[in-house]
Amino acid sequence: MLRALTLTGGVITSAGVVLAATFAALSVIPLLFPVQLAFLVAFGVLLDTLVVRSVLLPALALDVGARTWWPARIAGAGSGGVDRSGPSAIAL
Repeated sequence: MLRALTLTGGVITSAGVVLAATFAALSVIPLLFPVQLAFLVAFGVLLDTLVVRSVLLPALALDVGARTWWPARIAGAGSGGVDRSGPSAIAL
């Protein structure tokens, strides 16, 4: 999980910052409603990018463990209920 975060963290963060800047650019419109909407969306995107996807989701994935990869086939009781031979074996 830490490897996945380090490999994709820069891309996710930069994409979120660019998206937030795009919505923040709408704040120069002289109408009140688009300015408020632009601020709220830009703030929400930054919050999602910097807090949720960088901190909360990796922490939740570490707490939940192998159950994070829910659609995996059930192999039986011997392997903990998760088939570790499929594509999700890399992530575990």
